[in-house]
Amino acid sequence: MNQFDIVIIGSGPGGYVCAIRCAQLGMKTALIEKYDTLGGTCLNVGCIPSKSLLDSSHHYYEALHHFDNHGIEINGELKVDLKKMISRKDSVVEQTAKGIEFLMSKNKITTYNGIGSFIDSSTIKVSGLDFEKEISFKNAVIATGSKPIPLPFAKIDKKRTITSTEALKLNEIPKKLIVIGGGVIGLELGQVYNRLGSEVSIIEYSNTITPFMDAAVSKELVRIFKKQKIKFYLSHKVFEVNSSNDSVTVLAEDINGNRVSFEGDYCLVSVGRRPYTEGLNLDNLGINTNKKGQIEVNEYLQTNINNVYAIGDVVKGPMLAHKAEEEGVMVAEIIANQKPHINYNLIPNVIYTWPEVASVGKNEEQLIQLGISYKKGQFPMRALGRARASMDIDGFVKILADSKTDEILGVHIIGARAADLIAEAVTAMEFRATAEDLSRMSHSHPTYAEAIKEAALAATENRSLHI
Repeated sequence: MNQFDIVIIGSGPGGYVCAIRCAQLGMKTALIEKYDTLGGTCLNVGCIPSKSLLDSSHHYYEALHHFDNHGIEINGELKVDLKKMISRKDSVVEQTAKGIEFLMSKNKITTYNGIGSFIDSSTIKVSGLDFEKEISFKNAVIATGSKPIPLPFAKIDKKRTITSTEALKLNEIPKKLIVIGGGVIGLELGQVYNRLGSEVSIIEYSNTITPFMDAAVSKELVRIFKKQKIKFYLSHKVFEVNSSNDSVTVLAEDINGNRVSFEGDYCLVSVGRRPYTEGLNLDNLGINTNKKGQIEVNEYLQTNINNVYAIGDVVKGPMLAHKAEEEGVMVAEIIANQKPHINYNLIPNVIYTWPEVASVGKNEEQLIQLGISYKKGQFPMRALGRARASMDIDGFVKILADSKTDEILGVHIIGARAADLIAEAVTAMEFRATAEDLSRMSHSHPTYAEAIKEAALAATENRSLHI
C-alpha cells in the first residue's frame, strides 16, 4: 500500500496549488482527480474557458462596432465561426491542463485518476476505470470544489435547459438566450452570446444583480448592459421551465405577482453553486457539514478530524479560485508547522465582463450596516485621457475610507482592466494604507490606474484634479 505524508482529493486551483506547496516543503504528496484532466472546474469548464470566449467575443464585438471609429475598415462580411471559437477555447484549456501535469511531474507529485473515498482517518480508496487501490496518509485535504445549484422545476437536459458547462460548447449561436440568475456566471456568458448576436434576457429573483457588489457598481453595470441591448427582469421569481426539441419556455412572476412568459432557444440556469462532496464517504470519518453542505472547519481549515483539512468551495467563504489557492498554501504551511494567515476581507471579487468589475474590502451597504463612519471618493473613467483614447469610458473607481483614520476600507472599480487594477487596492489595504497614501503615489500617465489616484484624492480632501 502506497504511503504519503499528504493526500489531496481534487485537482482544482486549491488542490493542485496545495500539492505543489506541500511538495516544496518536502512532503511526499499524492493528488487524486476523478476526471481525466487536472485543473478542476476552473480550468476545464469555468474560469479559463469562459475567459477565452469572453476575449474572442470581445474582439468580434469591437470589430463590428468600433473598428470604423479607429479608421479600420473591413472589406466583406464580418462573420463568426463559432466552431473555430470553441476550438480555440478548447486549445487554451488543453495547454493549461498540460501545464499543470508538467508541474505535478516537476514537483514529483503522484497523481491518481479516480474517485477518492475515505475508508478511515488514515486510508483512502481510489477507484479508477480499471483499478482500485488503497493509499495511506498522515494528512488529507478535501478540495473537491462545487457544482451548479439545480432548480427543482428546471430539469437540466443539457440540450435546451443548460448549465455553464454546456453553454461553453454550444454548436450554434442562440437567437434568444434566457439566463436565470444575475450573478457572475450569468452575466459573463450572457455577454458572450449577446456580443455574438443573441437576444439575451437575464431573469433575477433579487431587485439587483451581483448582490455581493457595491450597489452603485451593480446599478452602473445594469446601465451599461442595457446599452448593449441585454434585457433585465429583476425581482422576478421563476417557477417553471419547459423544454422541447427546439425551444424552451420559462414562466415567472414579477414583483406584483403578474405571470410573465419567456420564449427562447436555450435557457442557462446559473443561480449559484453548491459544495461537491458526493462519494467522499465523509460519514465514515464523522466529518461535520452544515445546512449548506459545506464542510465545517476551524481557523486552521481543519475538520473535526484533526489530520483532515478542507479548502476552497467545500468550505465557507466566496467560491473563488484564488481564495482556494490561498487556502491550499495555508494548509500546506500549517502542516509544515509554519504560521501562515489569510485576510479574508482582502480577497478580491472580479466579474470579467466588459467593462470589468472588481472590488475588495467592504462596500457602502456593509459599512452602513456595521455602523462604521466613512468617507468616499469617486472618479469617472471617462475623465481619463487613456479611457478616451481607447474609447473605454464607462465606469468609475470608488474608494471608501474611515472618516477618522483615513484607512482604506473598500475599493470598488467598474471599467476597463478593473480585474488588474484591483491588485493595487489589495496591496494598499494589506499595508493598512490611507486614502492620502494612495493619492500621493505617482501613477503613470496616461493609464486607467490614474482613476485610483483621483478617487483617493476625492476621498482625502475632495480635490480630484481632473473633474
